[in-house]
Formats: sequence, C-alpha cells, structure tokens
Amino acid sequence: MPGPRVEIRYCAQCRFVLRASWLAQELLMSLGEDLGEVALLPGRGGIFEVRVDGETVFSRAASGRFPEAKELKQLVRDRVAPGRGLGHSDR
Repeated sequence: MPGPRVEIRYCAQCRFVLRASWLAQELLMSLGEDLGEVALLPGRGGIFEVRVDGETVFSRAASGRFPEAKELKQLVRDRVAPGRGLGHSDR
C-alpha cells in the first residue's frame, strides 16, 4: 500500500516553483521512505499550501509567510510518521 500523498500547491505566476521544488526535495530527503508521493501543483493568486492526504498542514495565506524547511518537515512527519526522529531538525 502506498504511503501518504504530499501536495505542494504554489503560484506559478509568482515563480514560487523553486521554493516548492526545494521543499519537496527536503521532504523526500528526510521522509522519503514514509511518503508515497510528493506532488508539485501549479496554481495562481499567490498560493503556497502544503497538504498531506488532502489535509492542509501549512498555508501561506493563513500564516502570512513561507514555511521554514525544518518546520515543514516536522509538520509532515507529525502526520505520516509521528514516532520518527528527524535528527537535527528536531532541535
């Protein structure tokens, strides 16, 4: 059975693709074996959201900022593998 699907929805007009792809890489490097898929979904209107199996774990609109890599890894880990350590990202 495949693992959870992580979606990173980003504004293509705003050129958030580099940030989205970097964060996808960070998630795959840290949690790759616990994830089924990391998808990059282009959008419009300044969107930058991260969802795990349809549940929003981070929203730029709600927080007024982009997520830090450490913060995002912890948010995703807490949903896909709560008992797993992240090494230096847990400090």
